[in-house]
Amino acid sequence: MKILVSADMEGATGVTWPADVLPGTPQWERCRAMFTSDVNAAVLGFYDGGADEVLVNEAHWTMRNLLLEELDPRAEMITGRHKSLSMVEGVQHGDVDGVAFVGYHTGAGAEGVLAHTYLANSLTGVWLDGQRASEGVLNARVVAEYGVPVILVTGDDLTCADAAGYAPGARTVAVKDHVSRYAAVCRAPARTAADIRAAAAEAVKLAVRHEPVRDGPHTVEVEFDAEHLSMAATVVPGVERTGERRIAYTSGTMYEGIRTFKAVTTVVSAALEEHYG
Repeated sequence: MKILVSADMEGATGVTWPADVLPGTPQWERCRAMFTSDVNAAVLGFYDGGADEVLVNEAHWTMRNLLLEELDPRAEMITGRHKSLSMVEGVQHGDVDGVAFVGYHTGAGAEGVLAHTYLANSLTGVWLDGQRASEGVLNARVVAEYGVPVILVTGDDLTCADAAGYAPGARTVAVKDHVSRYAAVCRAPARTAADIRAAAAEAVKLAVRHEPVRDGPHTVEVEFDAEHLSMAATVVPGVERTGERRIAYTSGTMYEGIRTFKAVTTVVSAALEEHYG
């Protein structure tokens, strides 16, 4: 049995504001240890529950944040950027039985600690087939195309509530409770590690592959906070403006859909100006 851990940082223990997750800051250095603790707790739990392999995919920002030297030596880690499936890289090879979203968060325009979708700001909302979509929603639909269930989600309490919509059977662990976008009631790392480990051990029972879900085509809509960003996004083939600050595109599969979404956010990032966005 093989488990893939998609590890993001905004939903990690103790993380509450931008400096906690921005590479190179003193706060980021401090929070890397708590991020690694959350991931290790999940790895330990999966092995406790009977997993044979655990592959961790680094999914935050530069994708070089986890402390490899502190990782459970039984696990392996994909680190670095420019991967075919970005946050869920590794699921496409046909040998993964379950996926865990560790350190996840709510989506752009929603309540939640450091809520966003791919870009820290600039996106004010993302919709998949008419329903508001977080990174969890998007990635869950991708892994479903490979017949792999989401079995564990960790993050703030609102992230756990979001997960109930896209992975209703998954185990969830709230490592903190939302107060505002930049504040939370946090649990200590020792407590969250114990909670995540216990939930992961239980989640292994849910790691049962199913028939691939191929229910496309899928339409993705994105709203930006400035009109020039919607215009910039249209350089991506298939992307059209549907409003002053909105774009939309349709893809036959979520594999294509998430790759187009990545292209849109990359282009939009390049169109941002330092002070005016």
